[in-house]
Amino acid sequence: MSDETPMDEIDQGKIELIMALRRQGIRDKRVLNALERIPREKFINASFRKQAYEDHALPIECGQTISQPFIVAYMTEQLQVGERMKVLEVGTGSGYQAAILSKLCRRVYTIERYRTLLRDALKRFEDLHLHNITAKAGDGGEGWPEQAPFDRIIVTAAAASVPPKLVEQLKPGGVMIVPVGAPGGRGEQHLVRIERTEEGVKREELMPVRFVPLVEGVAKES
Repeated sequence: MSDETPMDEIDQGKIELIMALRRQGIRDKRVLNALERIPREKFINASFRKQAYEDHALPIECGQTISQPFIVAYMTEQLQVGERMKVLEVGTGSGYQAAILSKLCRRVYTIERYRTLLRDALKRFEDLHLHNITAKAGDGGEGWPEQAPFDRIIVTAAAASVPPKLVEQLKPGGVMIVPVGAPGGRGEQHLVRIERTEEGVKREELMPVRFVPLVEGVAKES
């Protein structure tokens, strides 16, 4: 276990991160509690484990990233997840965001286009006894029609525009948080909050962000 970061270092890093998130305006105690309970160090490569509780994104397999803790906390807080809700996540990645959501809602459905990432995430969910997460390989832009409608949808990759099929899978009164904008540094991306109402759709821009692009289809490589 010599290559592992000592638990006291991890615990100290976690405490400092939670304090930093509070200073940055994260107020929802349920969200902060979920971030405290889910071990971020389990969702990243061993070589980056010392940075598990630093507030920045880290690389994972398949050229993807695990998001900065502040962004995870902010998006989750803006989603306003209730404990009886059914939530769809588009872009499982490491599984960290789904794990956070699993502590806040009744059931999480999560879609990943890379089978390697999906396999690793499923193993983490099993190891952490997170039994209210259902995951599959698929095209995130298509959503999960068989399980719709959803109370909440969170998208963890940047779409060129708000994906219409995901809006259709929101319940009336449902909320979606999605990064929207040009991928790969070619233009601005903004985090957008979408609320489906009886009259139509309400859209609110929240903050500038930088996410990997939302790509159609399931990746050929696994």
